Amino acid sequence: MLVAPSILSADFGNLANDIEEICNSGCDLVHVDVMDGHFVPNLTIGPVVVSAVAKATTKPLDIHLMVENNTFFVDLFAPLKPKYISFHIEEEKHPHRLVQYIRSLGIQPAIVLNPHTPIESVEFLLEDVDMVLLMSVNPGFGGQKFIPSVLERAKRLKVLIDKYNPNCLIEVDGGVNGENIYALKEAGVNVVVAGSYVFGNKKGYKFAIDSLKI
Repeated sequence: MLVAPSILSADFGNLANDIEEICNSGCDLVHVDVMDGHFVPNLTIGPVVVSAVAKATTKPLDIHLMVENNTFFVDLFAPLKPKYISFHIEEEKHPHRLVQYIRSLGIQPAIVLNPHTPIESVEFLLEDVDMVLLMSVNPGFGGQKFIPSVLERAKRLKVLIDKYNPNCLIEVDGGVNGENIYALKEAGVNVVVAGSYVFGNKKGYKFAIDSLKI
C-alpha cells in the first residue's frame, strides 16, 4: 500500500518540518488538497504555499483539485511538476480533454469521484488515466468519518480497471486509519490518503505511516 499523507492536517506554522518528517518516515507521496471555496465549502492553499511544499518535500506531489475551474488550477500548479493532478468528474464538462491536457504537461492525470457518483461514470476514461481517487468522505474538510460503502465501490472499480487498464491505481481519501486499512487492501485499493490519522497520531508519524503500509 502506498501512503500519501494529506498536508491539510499538518501544522501550517511548522509546515516545512512536518513535510520533512513525513518524508523521512517513509511516505510515498505528499497529498495536497486544493479547495476554492466554491466547489467545496472550504478554502485552502494556492501556488505560493504549494511551491514551498514542493521545495520541502523529497517525495512526489499528489495534487487533488476540489475547484470549479480545473484548467485554470492545472496551469497554476503544473510548473511545480507534481506526479499526479486529480480533478473531480462532477465539475468537468470535458474530462477526457482535460486528462489529455494534463498528460501533455508531463503529469500523470487522475480523476476523482465523490461518494455518490456512479463508478460507471469513469468507465470510458479508464484507459487514459493513471489513477482514480474515490472519496470516502464528502470533500471539503479533514477529520471526517469514513463512509464504508467506498469498499464496495472500490471492488466494482477494480473490475472495470482490470478490463480497461490494469496499470491504473485506486486511491482512497477520507477517514483512513489503521483499522480500515485491511478492508481497503482487500477491496483492491493501492494508495491511501491519510491526514489526521498521520499528523494527529500520538505514536508519531512513522508509526502511523508504517501501520498503513500493509
